[in-house]
Amino acid sequence: MGKIIVDREFWDVFPYAQLNVMIVKNIDNHCSEDEQHYFTELLHEASNEAKKYLVNESFSQNPVIDEWRRAFGQFKTKKGARSSIEALLKRVSQDRAFSPINPLVDIYNSISLKYAVPCGGEDLHLINGDLHLGKAQGGESFLPLGADHDSPALPEEIIYYDTEGAICRCLNWREAQRTMLTDDTTDAILVMESINKEQAKRANQAMDEMKELVDAYFNTKSTTVTLNKEEPSFRY
Repeated sequence: MGKIIVDREFWDVFPYAQLNVMIVKNIDNHCSEDEQHYFTELLHEASNEAKKYLVNESFSQNPVIDEWRRAFGQFKTKKGARSSIEALLKRVSQDRAFSPINPLVDIYNSISLKYAVPCGGEDLHLINGDLHLGKAQGGESFLPLGADHDSPALPEEIIYYDTEGAICRCLNWREAQRTMLTDDTTDAILVMESINKEQAKRANQAMDEMKELVDAYFNTKSTTVTLNKEEPSFRY
């Protein structure tokens, strides 16, 4: 058994934030060639739906982008760090196609696009101790996805972390190789981040749909929970 805990220091920065969490266990995250078309279409349809969030010709002036850039200005970040939803919407704005990665990642990316909410996921078996969201002390070990050298967290940076180090830096900006979802993942935790009521409303709808997709595809029964300042932790 483990626990996800949102530290007090996070709520000091974002008192109206919300974290939607899903726990899914005993799944087969491999994808056959026959199923690739399903996920390609899922991502394509979600990408088309995401265009409704890009109403302003100036990318940075679109409300979703502007909200998250202002949010990232409220804590210490690595230069150039942006919310994960900005990275996805940037691809949409450039008409770049999304290719399948693995079923869990494809599902949460499609939901992230459709509802314009940052989503991420970790392999539960690769998390050491409890999973926290809070401020870094500075120096927490972090090997980014696709990198070959350590890139430690900065003091006061908001990160996901466990007893071994950082798991995601700058909220859900950059993923660590250590706990990433892979084809061999059987138990996972998925999260969605919101910092205001409008985002939280979309996130609630997004989590409902993601649960339907996950449970139907994997023939499982996932658990979902909503964390806020009053209820900041959950044991899974």
